[in-house]
Amino acid sequence: MSERTAAVLAEVLGWPEGERGDLAAKLLESLDSGADDDAAAAWDEEIRTRLEDVRSGRVTPVPWEEARRQIMEDGDDSG
Repeated sequence: MSERTAAVLAEVLGWPEGERGDLAAKLLESLDSGADDDAAAAWDEEIRTRLEDVRSGRVTPVPWEEARRQIMEDGDDSG
């Protein structure tokens, strides 16, 4: 990390959380210039499909607490 970058980071870390979040979002947007033009449409279709699966009863949602527990258990098995 350059001195300039370190100095900017040190300043920004002192900003309120909301301002840091706004800046982080803008920085991430600036790096995403090669985004797939069809990605938004593909995600929209995926969301529609998953909602229909839940509404029709083909899948049953898992409460966040249970999903988190399962994720943590899976992570414990990897090492």
